[in-house]
Amino acid sequence: MTETTTEKKKHILVVSQYFYPEPFRINDMCQEWVKRGYKVTVLTGIPNYPEGKFYKGYGWCKKRKETWNGIDIIRIPIISRGKGKIRLVLNYYSFVISGWFWKLFTRLKADAVFTFEVSPMTQALVPMWYSKRRKIPHYLYVQDLWPENVQTVTGINNKFILKRIGKMVDKIYRRCDLIFGTSESFVGEIQKRVYENKEKVKYWPQYAESFYQPTENTKADELPCDVFKIIFTGNIGKAQGLDILPKTAAVLKERKTKVNFVIVGDGREKEQLLNEIAERGVEDYFTLIPRQPAEEIPAYLCACDMAFVSYMDNPLWANTIPAKMQSYMACGMPILASASGETEKIIREANCGVCCEIGNEQALADAICELMQRSDIAVLGENAKAYSDKYFDKTTLMDEMDTYLRR
Repeated sequence: MTETTTEKKKHILVVSQYFYPEPFRINDMCQEWVKRGYKVTVLTGIPNYPEGKFYKGYGWCKKRKETWNGIDIIRIPIISRGKGKIRLVLNYYSFVISGWFWKLFTRLKADAVFTFEVSPMTQALVPMWYSKRRKIPHYLYVQDLWPENVQTVTGINNKFILKRIGKMVDKIYRRCDLIFGTSESFVGEIQKRVYENKEKVKYWPQYAESFYQPTENTKADELPCDVFKIIFTGNIGKAQGLDILPKTAAVLKERKTKVNFVIVGDGREKEQLLNEIAERGVEDYFTLIPRQPAEEIPAYLCACDMAFVSYMDNPLWANTIPAKMQSYMACGMPILASASGETEKIIREANCGVCCEIGNEQALADAICELMQRSDIAVLGENAKAYSDKYFDKTTLMDEMDTYLRR
């Protein structure tokens, strides 16, 4: 890690609707900034992701302010995500409404604002207002493209609604000093909206936290033995397209090929996934493990043979590099994907696995059968680790971010 200089570092206000104990990479970024000498304050909501209900010990009147690893956390009231679309919309807008009142009355004086934007983009309105009022720079880190994400995930196709959302996004982009995209495709799409000032959009990929490393201390005792294991970790949502796995398991069962899909995580579509597994009679092809602390994930990964990435068949996801890709690669995992676009590009460049057509269970089953016969799977994992070290190194990326924050 770069040593802290004698130069006075800035006070960064980080705005993220999701933060510790919710499992997002901004948690690690903020800890790194503290180590580098920055003062960090986080404005966030009451933790409720992904289950949709407030975490134990948190609420509208509980732990609204706390300090974690040197980071001051301010939690504004929100409505929890719940299970339905209406609750999700209320969750999104409650953060904005609470944030509007917060910016009116807060005495917090930061030197810069950094927004970690996973959906919803509406959360970026709060730092936009604050930065304008305080006349300080606003940096936006885009993880999800809007309005494309709204249309894809919610199915909303009303042109009037999408146009209004698009105008909001344009306004946010226009008022940002720098915008960071997690993939080169994201950078290109954002630049189309800020065509008069393209140079303020930068490619800054996600990195994997330092604890994502190959390990011999695995969770093998919790998993089936003597079977080829393919692991997926993270959110079980509609966007992840995990319905491909029960279909693939049914194909493999017909071929009398035994594998085990290890799924570690939780999410809004978990119940639906369980129903599809049961309907196809492939329960013995799956091991489901509840959501685990991020620090435990490498032990599960390294107990398996391959790591799995998938998402819905949509141009939006083709432009996305799923955050789990960096985690998998940092742990030296060979990757099996039902994906296209940026994900396929990385797998081919790194020569670290196999990428299949989205939604094609026959092709995925073929790939699995082929991989089970290959003798160079370990080499694929080594390639993944080497690519990660070269392009997704945490220290290198945070050093680069330092140069932007010092402007």
